[in-house]
Amino acid sequence: MPIELDTLVDLLLFAVICAAALFYISARSGVGNRVSTRLRTLTEARPGSSASINMPPLKRLLRRVARFGDSLPLFDAMQRTRLATVLRQAGLRSPLALSILACAKLGCGMALVLVQQTSAPDLLGTTLSMRALAGIGAFVIGLILPEYALKHRVKNRQRQIESALPNALDLLVICTNAGYSLAASMGRSARELERVCPALADELTVTTGELQLSGDSNTALRNLADRVGTPSVRSLVATLIQAQQYGTPITQSLRMLARTERNTRMLALEEQAAKLATKITVPMIVFILPTVVLIAGGPAALNLMSAFGGR
Repeated sequence: MPIELDTLVDLLLFAVICAAALFYISARSGVGNRVSTRLRTLTEARPGSSASINMPPLKRLLRRVARFGDSLPLFDAMQRTRLATVLRQAGLRSPLALSILACAKLGCGMALVLVQQTSAPDLLGTTLSMRALAGIGAFVIGLILPEYALKHRVKNRQRQIESALPNALDLLVICTNAGYSLAASMGRSARELERVCPALADELTVTTGELQLSGDSNTALRNLADRVGTPSVRSLVATLIQAQQYGTPITQSLRMLARTERNTRMLALEEQAAKLATKITVPMIVFILPTVVLIAGGPAALNLMSAFGGR
C-alpha cells in the first residue's frame, strides 16, 4: 500500500523535530554537565555530606529533584546567573533552588503538553505535523510559566519591602541615636519588623550576619542591594556607604533618606489618585451612561410610541 504524500511529509517533519531536539540536548549537556557531575561526585564522597541517614525525607526528596535538575540542559551560564539573581530577589537563597526551578520548568512543560493533547489535540490541525507543532508550543509556554510566577513573586516581595522601608529607616535612626553600631541597628530593626514585613526583616537579618562575620560593610551592603533590587534600597546602601567613607553622621543621613522616601511614596500615591479620573471614564461610559440614557429618555420614548401607535 503506497504511503500518501501528506503522511510522508508529517513523518519527515517529526523526524527533523526529534533530531533537532536531540542535537540541542547533546550540545547543551557537554562540559557543564560533566563538571557538575564530577563536583556532585566529590561532594557525595565526602563523609557526613548529603548522603546522611538522618536527613529528613522532604530534604532528601528535594536533593534528588535538584540532582535531576542539574542534568537538564535548560540553562546556559548566563541564564543561570540571571535566574540565580532572580531567585535571590524572590527570597529563595538555597543552593538547590536553581536546579529545582529547572525541574519545575520541565514538569510544567510536560503537564501543559499533556493537557493540550488530551483536551484539544486538533488545535492547529489534524495532521501529525500540526499536532507536533501544537505540542511544542504548549511545551514552550510551560517552560516560560514558572519564570513568570517567579517574577510575580519578586514584584510582590519588592512591593512589600518598599512599603515598609520608611518605618525601617525610622527604626535605624532610633537605634543609631541610641549608640548602636550599624550591624546591631539592623539586627534590632529586623526583630521589630519581623511581624510587619517578614521579607525586609529577613534581608536585614542576612545583612546583619554578613556584617558580623566578614566585617566588610561595603560588600555586605552591596549584597543587600543586589538581593532586593529596588531603587530605594540601592539609595539606602549608597547613603550608608558614603556616610562611612566620608565620615558623615549616619543618623542625619538616614533621617533625610526616610523623609525623602516618605515624600516619594506620597507623590506616587497622589499620581495614582490623579489617574483614577481617567481610568474610571470607560466604566462610566459602559455601565452608567446606558442606564442614565434609559432613565432619562425611556418615558419620552414610551409616550412617542403610544402617540404614534394610537394613530
